[in-house]
Amino acid sequence: MLSKDAGPPGPVSHRGNCVNNKNASTQRLPWWQHLRLAPDDLLRDAVYRRLWTSILVSSVGGQITLLALPLTAALLLHATPSQMGLLTAVEILPFALFSLPSGVWLDRVRKLPVYVAGELTIAAALVSVPLAWWLGWLGMGWLYGVGFLIGTVSTTAGSAAQIVLTQVVARERLVEAHAKNALASSSADVAGPGAAGVLIRLVGAPLALLVDALMLVISAAILRGLPVIEPRPDQRDAHFWRDLGAGLRFVRRQPVLMTLAMVVGGWQFCNNAVMGLQILHASRGLGLDERAIGLCYVGLGLGTLVTSALGNRVSQRFGPGPTIVIGSAACGLGWLLPAMAPTGTVGVLAFALMLVLTGVGGVLIFINFLALRQAVTPEHLLGRMTSTMRWLILLPAGPGALLGGWLGEHWGLPVALGAAGATALVLAALAWRSGVIRSLRTLPCPEADELSWGAEAALGAVPGAQSSS
Repeated sequence: MLSKDAGPPGPVSHRGNCVNNKNASTQRLPWWQHLRLAPDDLLRDAVYRRLWTSILVSSVGGQITLLALPLTAALLLHATPSQMGLLTAVEILPFALFSLPSGVWLDRVRKLPVYVAGELTIAAALVSVPLAWWLGWLGMGWLYGVGFLIGTVSTTAGSAAQIVLTQVVARERLVEAHAKNALASSSADVAGPGAAGVLIRLVGAPLALLVDALMLVISAAILRGLPVIEPRPDQRDAHFWRDLGAGLRFVRRQPVLMTLAMVVGGWQFCNNAVMGLQILHASRGLGLDERAIGLCYVGLGLGTLVTSALGNRVSQRFGPGPTIVIGSAACGLGWLLPAMAPTGTVGVLAFALMLVLTGVGGVLIFINFLALRQAVTPEHLLGRMTSTMRWLILLPAGPGALLGGWLGEHWGLPVALGAAGATALVLAALAWRSGVIRSLRTLPCPEADELSWGAEAALGAVPGAQSSS
């Protein structure tokens, strides 16, 4: 699921000036006027609208996999908390192994075909689960393999998708763009989990994955041939290790990027400690069936939907940096709730509220994190920057997933969830003490020396060597 943005109606804006445009009008309009798209709304651009539609379609299917894959492990294969943690860690491992080299490769190729191929490959991986179940081959080993393949594809295709956004959206509108993309995903998050729960209960978790595979194929068909323009670097002077080092050096010398990597990496540590345990807590700790679990996950969708609609305003009010801290604290508070109310009706309500706060916090973090890191990066370094940042923030995720599984198995699921929440709150407090985070009140720009340095680091940076494609 990718997010893209386009500029005002008319030709798509590929680059933008680093300024903040605010609507100075304070005139009150009738409520129905707010339902109409503004003249410069991103959704009025046909290219962005097509991408937004693909995100919506794939997000609907993604809600099924969000429940069906862990439910297959928990209910059909009777996985332990440690095995659930390992399943989460296996999906993250490819980011640690392949993110950096994939960034070098992405800066040498067109990004859209990589994204489309990734959608189709993940669809094939999902189809293999019901096929293995039908043949009697399905076990945790098979799910580990599927998880690793999905993670490997996401390492490259996911980065490519994020870069495509910068090819169709002006940089000063990146927060708005990511918020609209999150709105597309969260719209599916509201209706998707309940429908997914019913579907899983009717046909079983493995067969339900076929629906997500179909949605991914439709998404790829929508994206195929999307008219985006990107520079094609001259590869005559390409050198893998030199180019890999250029991306690492760029990120290392950027205080904004390094600080964001530490803050979001800490959040990923806690988030992945929780991810593998949520389904187990709901199904075993609270005794909920597939349909009830799906209804609880509607709370996640409501949190993301409301925050996606308001996230750009929150970012403008408090600034992108402080908003990331607010999002981290919201998640931490939510993860504490199951430890306070582990069973009974109150426990079910606490679980649903935890998912609401996770949705709120996740959107606030990522619409600002993605926009900030793209805003400070020259275009020809976006592939290496994106992959390097994904590598940095996901390095703590694997240990977090394994530690969460170990705590859940030896100390109980509510204790493990509460520990993740407490840790997230402590990390949010430490992040707030960072002067870099507090100073990020608007989107920064690549400075003149950074653009010059980035051009020298570009692959085959020869004047006149780049062409549009």
